[in-house]
Amino acid sequence: MQISAGLLLTLRRNSPAIIQNKHIMEDKLVTLAIRTYQRAQMIKNILDEQGIETLIHNLNLENPEMAVGVRVRIKEKDLPRALKIVEEVEKAWEEEEKLLHEERKEVLIPIDFSDLLLNGVELGFRYACKLKAEVVLLYTYFRPAYTISSNGHDMSVYSLSDNELLRRQIAQTRADKENLDNLIKRQIAQHELPDLPYRFELKEGVPEDEILEYCKRHNPALVVMGSHGKKASAEIIGSVTGEVLEACVSPVLALPAASKLRGPSDVNKVAFFTNFEQKDLIAIDNAISLFRTEKLEVFFIHASEKKEKWGEVILTGIKNYFATHYPGLVTHYDMINAINQAKVMDDYLNKQKIDVLAFNIRHRNLFSRLFNPSLAYKMALYSDVPLFVTHI
Repeated sequence: MQISAGLLLTLRRNSPAIIQNKHIMEDKLVTLAIRTYQRAQMIKNILDEQGIETLIHNLNLENPEMAVGVRVRIKEKDLPRALKIVEEVEKAWEEEEKLLHEERKEVLIPIDFSDLLLNGVELGFRYACKLKAEVVLLYTYFRPAYTISSNGHDMSVYSLSDNELLRRQIAQTRADKENLDNLIKRQIAQHELPDLPYRFELKEGVPEDEILEYCKRHNPALVVMGSHGKKASAEIIGSVTGEVLEACVSPVLALPAASKLRGPSDVNKVAFFTNFEQKDLIAIDNAISLFRTEKLEVFFIHASEKKEKWGEVILTGIKNYFATHYPGLVTHYDMINAINQAKVMDDYLNKQKIDVLAFNIRHRNLFSRLFNPSLAYKMALYSDVPLFVTHI
């Protein structure tokens, strides 16, 4: 194919522009990943060592540890090689974290710096001592994009600058964290709390989402969190504790504000709501292991709309199982009416002076949780008895 002299002349004239555009494309910055500040800095160090120029954007220089959603940016021409490097190193980091957490147990205590917090912290520390675990105090803050104000019938929407809003949140969070940290240190020094390693985790996001995500990644041995019980707003319970009870992969011990439970020695009577399926037996073993004391009594409760007792064969097998595996453990077996379970259950717990009510909840989808909440969720709204929930 022949090229005309005019076309050749045009190509020669435009070749500097073509070369310049090529350099612009090669120098164009693209976002490689969005990570926390600590992880973004680790990625930057790795890429810099490999000769790939890396920049970190959206970083709050005054408080980098509070930065969430930091962008790791590189030149477009380096993207293929950088993607391969980051994929390999992050896979290696995840495997290291997994091995580390398998060797080290954690008790997670979600906190909101409210008045309900201290009882949950004390209980969490005492169970961490029993489990020989580290305590992780997780605080989640939410940063709204807009603020809405109302004046009579008029409503206006305005936004605060990110830096102004973040500075306020950082200042308040730091003050609350420092106060709690000082209180914990003082209680440890006065032997009011066990002397255990503990640390704070600060996350931006929706509290229940961040709690569930942390548990998926780190698999703590136990989550201890406060709940408001029947005397407080059901909306608050539904938004955080109820969702964690329904969906958490780790065992959850929810402590109502009115509860006087402060440590393992306060648990003498545990009620377990069960159908005695195979998975329930595993969950019961876990509950007995956590709450076992010399005085422990376990009440096994089954719900049915029919007025009938458990079959003698099943009941005999259950009794033999626990007599063999837990000699000396005092057990009781009762049935309640399945209609209006929450009220009947609460009456039963108060009558028997139950210290903890335990459940094993099947994993369910979001639709089921919204429109058919579990009995554990209802009890969180209705009862002042602490709840222990597993998902096996």
